[in-house]
Amino acid sequence: MQDIKIEKERKEIIKRYRSLLKACKPNTSIEDKKLIRKAFNLAVEAHKDMRRKTGEPYIYHPIAVAHIATSEIGLGTTSVVCALLHDVVEDTEYTLLDIKGLFGEKIAKIIDGLTKISEIFDHASPSMQAENFRKMLLTLSDDVRVILIKLADRLHNMRTLDAMPHQKQLKISYETLYLFAPLAHRLGLYAIKSEYEDLALKYTEPEVFADISQKIKDTEKARTKFISNFITPIKTEMIKQNINFTIVQRTKSIHSIWEKMKKKEIPFEEVFDLFAIRIIIDTTLEQEKAECWKVYSIVTDFYRPNPDRLRDWISNPKANGYESLHTTVMSNSGEWVEVQIRNKRMDEIAEKGYAAHWKYKDANSAETGLDEWLKKIRELLKSSDGNALDFIDDFKLNLFADEIFIYTPKGDLKTLPIGSSTLDFAYNIHSKIGDSCIGAKVNHKLVPLNYKLKSGDQVEIITSGKQKPKEDWLNYVITAKAKSRIKSALKEDRKKIAEEGKEILLRKFKQCKIEYNSANISNLMNFYKIQNSQELLCQVAGGKIGLREIKAFIQEKEKSKWLKYITSPFSHHTEKEEEIEKPSRPDIATQLKNKPDTLLIGDNMDKLQYTLSPCCNPIPGDDVFGFVTINEGIKIHRINCPNAMNMLSKYAYRTVKAKWTYNETIAFLAGVKIIGIDKMGILNNITKVISNDHSLNIRSIAVDSDAGTFDGTIMLYVHDTKNLQILIQNLKKVDGVRQVYRIDKT
Repeated sequence: MQDIKIEKERKEIIKRYRSLLKACKPNTSIEDKKLIRKAFNLAVEAHKDMRRKTGEPYIYHPIAVAHIATSEIGLGTTSVVCALLHDVVEDTEYTLLDIKGLFGEKIAKIIDGLTKISEIFDHASPSMQAENFRKMLLTLSDDVRVILIKLADRLHNMRTLDAMPHQKQLKISYETLYLFAPLAHRLGLYAIKSEYEDLALKYTEPEVFADISQKIKDTEKARTKFISNFITPIKTEMIKQNINFTIVQRTKSIHSIWEKMKKKEIPFEEVFDLFAIRIIIDTTLEQEKAECWKVYSIVTDFYRPNPDRLRDWISNPKANGYESLHTTVMSNSGEWVEVQIRNKRMDEIAEKGYAAHWKYKDANSAETGLDEWLKKIRELLKSSDGNALDFIDDFKLNLFADEIFIYTPKGDLKTLPIGSSTLDFAYNIHSKIGDSCIGAKVNHKLVPLNYKLKSGDQVEIITSGKQKPKEDWLNYVITAKAKSRIKSALKEDRKKIAEEGKEILLRKFKQCKIEYNSANISNLMNFYKIQNSQELLCQVAGGKIGLREIKAFIQEKEKSKWLKYITSPFSHHTEKEEEIEKPSRPDIATQLKNKPDTLLIGDNMDKLQYTLSPCCNPIPGDDVFGFVTINEGIKIHRINCPNAMNMLSKYAYRTVKAKWTYNETIAFLAGVKIIGIDKMGILNNITKVISNDHSLNIRSIAVDSDAGTFDGTIMLYVHDTKNLQILIQNLKKVDGVRQVYRIDKT
């Protein structure tokens, strides 16, 4: 029986390998195929005794990653070989030296990069995790294939996440949403980015995912008929004008639909842009812009466009190289339809991202936005020397954010993240210009340093040789380059002030006949509750701590007979004294070790203190987890809490499994939002349903009415989610009520 299973698996491995070869580029040479076979043989041998969590042979994974790398990202032979070998050095006895000897330095270097980042998200320390993410980005700026293969690896892991325990599914899903999806988007891999988001939603909000999936399926027939009618006149006209084209329909991703439903507070039925029509034309590089606008003209001859929804990414491509013409037009049946127009080259770049951009780079000799983006990464990596977690947040803000386009006085175009100020713009031009900036002229009008720029603004920076960075400037800027430079300048400034303070403190201590040593400095800091020695020295230099304050410190200690605070060259602290000074507090981590894996909420937990977090108001029935805070014990959050992504991706080691123990006598605070038509007696009818029909207590009601409609928030006490769902369904039946949904915050 075992032999039959082994033979069956062997045949499956060969079948998957042949599928991989078929997926490789048509022009793959015989030599390349030999190299791929060599890598495949080594991977099979290295992983022969290993199995995945699914129980399948481990070799299925590297074959799948290689398949994604070539068929979905469009990478070549080198990347296929590296994908097949990406886990060999980390998981088996083979070394990097072995890889170098068998496959050469280039492949060994990429494997080295993949090996270094493979454990990034499993470190216990969040700062260690962040430091490794920084290293991962260093490899991106060096050889982007490392990241592209890593994205393929993560995609296959997400596709096979069913085999993992629930807590692990959540951790991986939130990491994917936090970093991998934005990274894929920025590299132009829209299909992969959408699949990441959809798969993450499948595990973080399974009911939402299943509900939207089913509704998309149910409306497919009607959608197909509508699209057929919509594109018929466009097709006819394009054929008449001898334009070579393909028309495809793209359905909005489940995650995008859910985000729109949440943002606009609407049900699925009211999401009108469920799909887009994409027109891909076959034209030369010289004619592509003109031909795209020609097709736009044909579309708008039949359907009226929305002038506010025209997006011209042909004249101004996105930072990741994306080029396309987007317009939204009104169909004959009164529905808005998004139409995307591009040629084959643009479509390949849109689908395959960076790999396709590289292929067409020679055709567009000028640098693209993606080259600029990679330059920004290198710059950010060089300039960042602060907290590693701050670095990740800066990176996400600066390199994944939507952009605005700003012009210099000479008409040069600069891109900045949305929310950037004139000071950000000054630092974007040059660090010295930022340091000496005193103001700016935006569209020829004088504005302050913290003025928020808008796309299309023309900015002229005003400088002064006497100006230097100030502490409050950090509140004016959002770009990493500006923040890093200001912090660096302030650091240098404080260093000089601290040096002056040291000289002054030496003299003061001498006057008071106290020795200048670390113990006395530490005690003085404790007395005035100052965090660090540099801050103390700066306060001395600024005159906040002078001779009078030092004498007061000595007198207070002498009065209390705590003479140990004033040390002579021969005095010292005993171990006992050190222990007395340290505050003692319960160690939650130690307590958790002695408790079951799962925290039971509602159980009599005398020793473990927990509270329900107000940011998401969890109630029994919600899928929840516990988060160990620094000062407030354990806080219980919903899995779909707005802060869950941040906590589970950056601080997964501080999370605890949690589940409810049902207790009907306990009521929990929950909130519902009600929107409808403002009719006589409607509020009375709503409160009747809550108080009379459901016997629930209302804590507060806030209702706002405007021009015949009302918008209300009701905070009430419920027993569990089932209780709340039944209430919401019954409130929807009240005459005049249009929408009812649960809200998170009180």
